[in-house]
Amino acid sequence: MKKEACFYLGTIVGKYSFKGEVLVKIDSDSPEDYLTLESIFVDLPTGLVPFFIRKCQLHKSSLLRIDFEEVRDEAAADTLLKKELYLPLSLLPPLEGNKFYYHEVIGFTILEEGKTIGSIKTVHDQGAQALFEIDREGATALIPVHDDFIVNVDRTAKTITVTLPEGLLDL
Repeated sequence: MKKEACFYLGTIVGKYSFKGEVLVKIDSDSPEDYLTLESIFVDLPTGLVPFFIRKCQLHKSSLLRIDFEEVRDEAAADTLLKKELYLPLSLLPPLEGNKFYYHEVIGFTILEEGKTIGSIKTVHDQGAQALFEIDREGATALIPVHDDFIVNVDRTAKTITVTLPEGLLDL
């Protein structure tokens, strides 16, 4: 499985028991959505490797405690610490309305008051505020991804209509 065909689910942040269970910080507001997984891809130096899940449960409401079939002891769990976990894009639940996944809007056109601002080249989500990187006829602009700015997401027309604060694009 290639990483481009997957989405980042979370990172193994700790060990839970001497039997090899691990704790995973999930990149989701609803970690309970992932309790019934049968397998998951672990990003190892050799690439994405499938690991099969024997048992998965919530741990302190924000972490998942996972017991992998392949991990039988603490030493094996140690080798997985800080490893990222991925799932195929096909497992993402579909979003509706003005909610979207960042990977899904790459290439969408940004409109304001019926005028084209530009097209989304990428979404930067590593800082405190996610940003659309917009191609504006060869120039680059950054627009905060914020619910107050997004008026409409049209998946059919591949457009996002926004209302931006005056002067934002002049920065």
